[in-house]
Amino acid sequence: MAFLPPPRSVAWSHQDARSGFEVAFFHPRRDGGYDIEGSTAAAEDGRHWIVDYAITLDAAWRTRRARVTSRSGANAARSTVVEADGTGRWRVDGAAAPHLDGCLDIDLESSALTNALPVHRLGLPVGARAEAPAAYVRVLDPAIERLAQSYARVPDEGSHQRFDYAAPVFDFACRLVYDASGLVLAYPGIAVRAAD
Repeated sequence: MAFLPPPRSVAWSHQDARSGFEVAFFHPRRDGGYDIEGSTAAAEDGRHWIVDYAITLDAAWRTRRARVTSRSGANAARSTVVEADGTGRWRVDGAAAPHLDGCLDIDLESSALTNALPVHRLGLPVGARAEAPAAYVRVLDPAIERLAQSYARVPDEGSHQRFDYAAPVFDFACRLVYDASGLVLAYPGIAVRAAD
């Protein structure tokens, strides 16, 4: 089942791991891709933070560019720009980042939105599984890491696609539920979609 185009805006309420909210806006591009602007504000482990992001996707939902700006407490805002060539080569703030070779997606620790990127890009049929390493941006750490993760599509539930997601480095696994546009509805322990 192909996904419908994303809505102009979408929001999530964070749960369990943190309390907060995320809002994202989709802007279609002439080349068939999207520019996405979003922001997350949250409280977690006694810290308060805000992350603003601008992500450019090509028509295949591969990340081509992202600017991520975070602020926490009295710290000054920190901004990072990552760029990708669409074939798995990355630059971070203008410098080559060979440790990210082979990644096609960005994954923001602060965001439920970025789990939509590999699902769209992969187009997995029911029963298929794929590795989807990502350029991982933490909220309070300036280093961009390589995050090993996988998605396995399980039978749909009505119009909702479902995927078993795993990120072994965090010893984390859950079942993600997506709407007809391929955006996360339920991310157990992390976020749920806010009412439209």
